[in-house]
Amino acid sequence: MNRQLSGTRKKTLLERLGPVPDVDPDRYGDGGPVGALETRVAQLLGTEAALFVPTGTMAQQIALRCWADRTHNPIVAMHPQAHPLNHEDDALTVLSGLRPIKVANSEVATCPEPYGTLLLEVPDREAGFVLPTWDELTSLVDAARERDAVVHLDGARLWESTFGLGKPLPEIAGLFDSVYVSFYKSLEGISGAALAGTQDFVDQARVWRHRYGGMLFQQWPAALSALHGLDTVLPRLGTYVEHAKVVASAMGLPEPHTHQFALHLPGDPKRLTEVSGKFLGNFWRDGMLAKNEITVAEPALEWTADEVREAWAEFQSLI
Repeated sequence: MNRQLSGTRKKTLLERLGPVPDVDPDRYGDGGPVGALETRVAQLLGTEAALFVPTGTMAQQIALRCWADRTHNPIVAMHPQAHPLNHEDDALTVLSGLRPIKVANSEVATCPEPYGTLLLEVPDREAGFVLPTWDELTSLVDAARERDAVVHLDGARLWESTFGLGKPLPEIAGLFDSVYVSFYKSLEGISGAALAGTQDFVDQARVWRHRYGGMLFQQWPAALSALHGLDTVLPRLGTYVEHAKVVASAMGLPEPHTHQFALHLPGDPKRLTEVSGKFLGNFWRDGMLAKNEITVAEPALEWTADEVREAWAEFQSLI
């Protein structure tokens, strides 16, 4: 199947970089496009300040280390499917000596461990890019605050979550003591992330960025790409989210919360990938099933519901 439905359009290096202004570059993360990006993110999220960080993993490590220092408590509560527990090689413990604990949303108020920080991921990728309701989200934050804990947002995919939550970015970010956002996931940037919060939190995070090896001499290419994503992709995310509902409906699947949703099928992932071709892309093993994460972006906008329905039927007939 040679027509792409899922995923983003392939771009050249220059397309990813975006316009290059005639300005001085940053120097060790100060000034230039990096400074402009940090200002832009703080304005979008309604926070006092923001800090560019080379990777999301580093950003989360820094944030949680900062809060452990401030709360004098190394215990960090997070959902069992949270990224630091499953995709970071125990970095929280190995590098920072923190003690992450698995806490389901239903246990935030009753967990017997006296955690100092609660990490919440919005949306929950491992669950299929699922969003809580606004009331559920505020209840979780309130429950943690009643225990004198601070709350950090893993907002790697926050940009597209405003539509499902029905709230603007500043109102969502305002619930939390600190926020992490990604530039390469939904915004299609080269790489990079940002931490946002109060000025004193960002000042502390800047010190830890250096300690974690994140103070590169120049990071302007990633910053320019992120700014380009904010200019060109962010305004389109609402369209992607709405069209994802059309695509999912045509495939007979539940309505997604964002422009991404999970697909589980029986069968060999390698065989499903071969049959899918460009249509859905790669499958991989997830327990007893094969898994794919459908991303509705620019290529999918060219598909009508009927075309999706026909291609999906063809795919099913071949497997």
